[in-house]
Amino acid sequence: MITFNRLSSTAVWLLFALQPGNAADFALKDGDRVVMIGDSITEQHLHSSYVEAWTLTRFPAWDVKFVNSGIGGDTGPGGNNRFKRDVLPYGPTAMTVNFGMNDAGGPGNNWNEERFKNYMKGMQGIADQAKAAGIRVTWLTPQPVEVQAEGPSILPDNLNLEKFSAGVKEIAATNGNALFVDQFHPFAAVVDKARAASPKNRIGGGDPVHPGPPGQSLMAASILKGMGFPTSVAAVEIDASARKLVKSGNCTVDGLKVGADGKIEFQQKDKALPFFPEEAKSILAWAPILEEMNDYRLKVTGLKAGQYELRLGGVKVGDYTAEVLNTGVNIAPAVLAAGPIADQVKAVWAAVRAKNQYFHDKIFHGVLRAGGIPDFLEITPEMLEAKRAEAFKKRMAMMPELFDAIRKALVMQAHAVEIVPSVKP
Repeated sequence: MITFNRLSSTAVWLLFALQPGNAADFALKDGDRVVMIGDSITEQHLHSSYVEAWTLTRFPAWDVKFVNSGIGGDTGPGGNNRFKRDVLPYGPTAMTVNFGMNDAGGPGNNWNEERFKNYMKGMQGIADQAKAAGIRVTWLTPQPVEVQAEGPSILPDNLNLEKFSAGVKEIAATNGNALFVDQFHPFAAVVDKARAASPKNRIGGGDPVHPGPPGQSLMAASILKGMGFPTSVAAVEIDASARKLVKSGNCTVDGLKVGADGKIEFQQKDKALPFFPEEAKSILAWAPILEEMNDYRLKVTGLKAGQYELRLGGVKVGDYTAEVLNTGVNIAPAVLAAGPIADQVKAVWAAVRAKNQYFHDKIFHGVLRAGGIPDFLEITPEMLEAKRAEAFKKRMAMMPELFDAIRKALVMQAHAVEIVPSVKP
C-alpha cells in the first residue's frame, strides 16, 4: 500500500508558508509554454488562471504563455488518451497534471484497487508521453473534498483521495524531469483550522468537490509554493533623517526628496507586481495568502513620531505609524486596494481572463470538443476532421492578439510615491 511519510496537514501548510523561493528556483522559466491539464476543477479556469496571473505579474518581462486543457469528468487515463490532441499542439515546455478526483470517486474510504491501478497506468502514460516530448512536468495532487458533515477534520472522509495523492507522489518520484506538489494537505489544514473555530465554517466556496475562488486561490498558492515561487515583489528602505535611499530591491528609486515638513517623495519603478484575486478574499480569514505570496516591502527610518499617509500616484492607499514604517511593512494589501498598481493589476487580470475565455469557448470546446454530425448533413468523418483542423488553425491565429494584450498590460510604469505626515484636526 502506498502511504505518505505523514506530517500533520497543519505542518505541511506551515512548511510551505516558510519557503519563499527565488527566481532561480522557480519551476517555470522565461520562454516557457505551459499546458495545465486536468478534470473539471482545472476546467473551471480558477486556480489555473491564478497561477498564470501570479507568474506573469511576478515576472512581467518574461515571455510565458499558458493554455488550460481541463475537461469535466476526466481521469488520468483520459488525460493520457487525449495527450496528443490537448497537449502537444501547443508546443509546451512545461505542464501541470491534476487528476484524481474522478479516479478516486470523490470522498470516502472504500478502497478500490482496480481504480487505483487504472489511475496509475494513465498517469504513467502521461509521464511517458511528456518525457518523449521533452516536457517538464509538475504533478499535482487533487485537493480534498470539503465534506458537509461536521467534524474536527475532513481527512477521515478523504482517505481514498489521500491514497491517490500518494500515487501522484510515486509517479513524480519514478519519472525524471518532474516535480511533486501536494495541495491536498495544505487545503485540508486550512479547512480544519476553520472548523476548529466553528464546525459550520466552510472555506472553499463553490460545492464540496469544486471549490470556488476562495478554495482555488488556496490551491494556486499551494501549487506555486511547491514550484518555488518567489514571494518578493519589491523593497525600498529610506533613512528620512539622513534624506537618503538606504537600499532598494527589484525596483529603481529616483528623485528622492525629504521636506522640512517631513513629507517624502520619490519615483518608483518596480520589476514585478503583486497579485491576489479580489473574488477570493474570504479565504484571507483562514490563510494569509495575499501577504504570503506578495512581499512588497517599505521601510522608513528616522521619522518623527506620528501617523503617515502612503500615496501612490496621488491616491491615498494606506495609513501607517512611524513605528510601523521604522520596522518595515508589507504594503501589498494597500497597493492592491487602490491606486496605479491596483489599476494595472486589474488590467492584467482582465486580459488573462479574456484570453482564457476565448480559448475555452472558441477553441477547446468550440472546435476540439465539438462533436456529432447532424444526420441531415452529408459529411463524412474525414470531412469533419478536415473542417475541424481548418477552424482550429483559424481560431488559434487570434491567440497572439490576446497574448499581446496581456503583454501590453504588463508594461511596467514608474509611479509617484508620497509619505506624508497626517494632518491633525
